Amino acid sequence: MLEIFTLLANWLTYDLIGLNPETKLGTSIHFFIEDTTKILFLLVVMIYVIALARASMNLERVRAYIQQKHRLVGYFFGSGFGAITPFCSCSSIPLFLGFTSAGIPLGITMAFLFTSPIINEVAVIMLWSLLGWEFTLAYVVIGMGVGIVGGMILDAVKGERWLKDFAAKAYQKAAVAAQDHESEVEVPEAAKLTMADRHKFAKEELKEIVGRIWKWVLIGVGLGAALHGFVPDGWFAENLGSGQWWSVPAAVLAGLPLYSNATGVIPVMESLILKGLPVGTTLAFCMSTVAASFPEFIMLKQVMTFRLLALIFVILLANFMVVGWVINTISPWLFSGF
Repeated sequence: MLEIFTLLANWLTYDLIGLNPETKLGTSIHFFIEDTTKILFLLVVMIYVIALARASMNLERVRAYIQQKHRLVGYFFGSGFGAITPFCSCSSIPLFLGFTSAGIPLGITMAFLFTSPIINEVAVIMLWSLLGWEFTLAYVVIGMGVGIVGGMILDAVKGERWLKDFAAKAYQKAAVAAQDHESEVEVPEAAKLTMADRHKFAKEELKEIVGRIWKWVLIGVGLGAALHGFVPDGWFAENLGSGQWWSVPAAVLAGLPLYSNATGVIPVMESLILKGLPVGTTLAFCMSTVAASFPEFIMLKQVMTFRLLALIFVILLANFMVVGWVINTISPWLFSGF
């Protein structure tokens, strides 16, 4: 079915516009048209379907469920909830405050916050369509692993003591109440929606999400198309290292000043890999761009002290570098097609 988009790009680029497929401009425009049409089509279909399924989700019940589980299970559920919610790093902050105010351990809350910007249904759909299911599965496992490991570390060092005063007091009050069983949190039942209500919810969510991300699709695919058409094959491998150890931390640091979401960065990831940048180095760069951005840390500064922010920053960078090194080592067996 996806071959339709290749045929459409062929017709628009080479027949209608009349560009030469042997030129750099022709290659770039073809890449842009094919990826843009394919991504937007899949996003519209899949976001609508997923929104239908999520229409009756009760966030308060999810939060209460996580709160009652064993800590190790909580890390997994926190990271998993981050993976299935369509929030960028900045829009995840209000939900983070709600989790903290409910007395949920900081590590579980941070597992959610770490994972949410890296993985969402939009990123999964795009990755699947551009790079295949093997790469998509590896990306999801790695993204959740970063969240779980980061959460465990923050709980181990008792990171909640470095929250700002108002956040720390809310957390401690809720945690003590939960421990002593002095208060029972009443969780309202999710409203039973008719199919018409679910359709309305899905349509509104589709409009909201696509309205928010379409420009990132165009920007990301545009950058990817420029890289695909105008950067010589092998340039990245020759200039940024063929998996040498230093290429991974260099890629992580290069991604820090750039702010994007997973939607905008995935087409760039595709082009970097196709142009010869090692898979692990590419992942490290893209995760740094998405999850360790300066705007996110500016917002987190409202609820965290500098010491906690610095610790989170170090945890993220260390995780990304380890991911890059490990994936570069095992990628010949995992991603033989790249």
